[in-house]
Parts: sequence; C-alpha cells; structure tokens
Amino acid sequence: MTACAIESPSAGAEHEAPTTRYAITADGAYAARLALDGENWFPERWTLDGPEPYAVPLPGGQPEEPGTEVQPMGDGRVLIHRLVERRHAFSLLYPTGPGTGELPVGAVECAEPGTRCTLLPPAPGGGRAYALAVGEESTAVWLVAGGAFGPERVAEVPGRCSGGVWLDPAGRLLALDRELAGRTKAVVVDLGRDGEVSPLLQITPGSDDRLLLADPDSGLVVISSDAASPGRERLGWGVLGSTLPVRFPGALRLPDCAVAPFAIQPGQVLTPENCAVALRVDGPLGTWIGTWRPAERRMRHLPAPGGWLAGSGLWTPEGVLRLPYATAHTPCGVAELNPPGAEPAAEEHPEPAEPRAPRPVPLREAPLGGVAAG
Repeated sequence: MTACAIESPSAGAEHEAPTTRYAITADGAYAARLALDGENWFPERWTLDGPEPYAVPLPGGQPEEPGTEVQPMGDGRVLIHRLVERRHAFSLLYPTGPGTGELPVGAVECAEPGTRCTLLPPAPGGGRAYALAVGEESTAVWLVAGGAFGPERVAEVPGRCSGGVWLDPAGRLLALDRELAGRTKAVVVDLGRDGEVSPLLQITPGSDDRLLLADPDSGLVVISSDAASPGRERLGWGVLGSTLPVRFPGALRLPDCAVAPFAIQPGQVLTPENCAVALRVDGPLGTWIGTWRPAERRMRHLPAPGGWLAGSGLWTPEGVLRLPYATAHTPCGVAELNPPGAEPAAEEHPEPAEPRAPRPVPLREAPLGGVAAG
C-alpha cells in the first residue's frame, strides 16, 4: 500500500519540477500555468473560450516554489498543489477583485520515503481533479478536488504508475502506464468500480507498451512501444475496440529528433483514421510542430509560434490547432494553425511494409461500450 494519510482542510518532500507548467481543461475553456515575474513564480489563469484570450494573475501571499503544480477547473478556479516536506496541500484559487481568494481543500501526507505525488491531466467535465501518489510497490489514485469530504483515495494499483490518459467523456476510465516485474504496460483503472484494474495494452509479453494519447470520440490512441523494434521505442497508433493490429508508421520516425504527441482532433466519431494528431518535435535546429493523420503517409512540419508553451495545445473539431504562447509583447496569446485536411492515399505508390506488432487483445477489450451507453 502507498502510505499516505489524509489531512482535513483545517490541518496545518523535496520540491520536484512540475509535470507541466501549463494545463488546459478538457473542453478548452480555461488553462492555468505557473508564470514567472522576475524571480517570483505565481499562478495564472487563462480564459480561452471568449473573443480574445486573457490572463488573470492569482498571486498568493508569497511567491510559489518552482515545483508547484496548477490545474484549471471547469468553473474557472485554479487548483494549486504545493509540496511542503511530505505534505501535499491542495487549494482552489479564484480572483476576488484586486486580490486572490484561496479555499483549502485538504492535503495528502505520504509517510513512505520517496513517494512522488503529481496531478493527473484535467479530467473531463472539469468538476474533479486527481493526483497520483507513486510509492515503491504501489500507486494510489487520489481525488483531490471535487469530492464531498476533501482528498479521497479512490484506487490502489500494484506497481509504479506514470502517465495518465482519460478514455471516456465521463471521466470514469483512466489509463495508466504501470511498471511491474520489469515491464511497463498500459492498464485501465475504472473509478466507477472502486478502482478496478484491467489490462489495456499488451502487444507482446516482453515489450514496454505505453498509452500517450486517446480520443474518446473516435477511439484513436497513440502509443509508444518497443514491440516492433526491441530495445527502441517507436510511436504507433490503434483504435480502442478494434481487432486490427497496432501500426508503427514510418512517418512518425524522425532521425535525430525527439517526437512527442500532445493533442488529437476530437469529433471524428466514425473516422479515427482522419483524426489529426499534433506532435512536438525537438531536433538539432530547435523545436517545431508536426501534424499527422493515420490516413496519411507523411508528417507535415510547421513552425512553432514565438513563445509557444511547448507541448501544449488542442485541436478544434474543425481541424484548427490552437497553440498557447506568451511573449513580452503578448503575455497571453493563442496562435491558430490550419493544416491541410487529410489527403487520399496514393494506391499506385504503395508504402513499404511496416513491422506490425501482434494484435493487442486487451486493447480491443477496453470497457468503453458500457460507459458510453451509460
């Protein structure tokens, strides 16, 4: 068991770099980041669903530590996660005229040395927020905002977990990458069934298989696995519920570059192969944007806007890629890119055969049908 205890909101680790300094709600309405003013860090909320994006600073009584995490909620408040020794304190911040209001929602205290506690990506709906407490032998999933009585441990998963991808619009099914017995496999944690854990992605028994992104509308998933190239991870794609094998297209391999997907186009319910995927590309010449669709056989390369908060952004259902950026002249901006739509594959020039991993049986058995119906 991960040794963590709850503290009530009235009760009074070492700091780590945050998993991200910019987070966007699932519906794209709000974002939050830890911003820097000179040498002082402070939370900042961005409103993104109006005619123009704008930022509201939410400074507290003193500067924040650089390891502090922030996350936007669906109602415009910002959840803040502060690390104080082994206490992980959570509060909701909101603007109050010229000041900042703060509502403590409780704390999680991890007695086991070495336990790492980080916020999970914003959950669909925006009413709840979750955190992972990773111990030596198990990982706890905590509901840290939106519950009835402060932080609540809602699941305990054997092994060390990382990642975190929501698989359904209700925010019930959470995919985690679990390291157990020397291998990493994606599993599903069903928060509607007391944290029941089931396999999600196992391409081969000896491969490391991680889930990086998922789109609940179409079922498209982007994965990372070394199944096709033992000892070397590659990006691949599949569809939840499909009997087709995971594929590892050559378009997602760029020599001497690190490629990381960060957004999938929603709304393509019946055509997952036409969903656009946005990727951050880091290479010898800097950082730029890649866009790709499973139906295509190439990646398009686009320059990143100046001041891009790298690795952050979202697609609209219409195929517009919105990228947040901050510069001295524009402290709160969103650049909109309109990559071309999907091109039909040219049958007269077939693509060279790509290595295909065996069918990921647990992936096709992901329990999405019952959730969508309910």
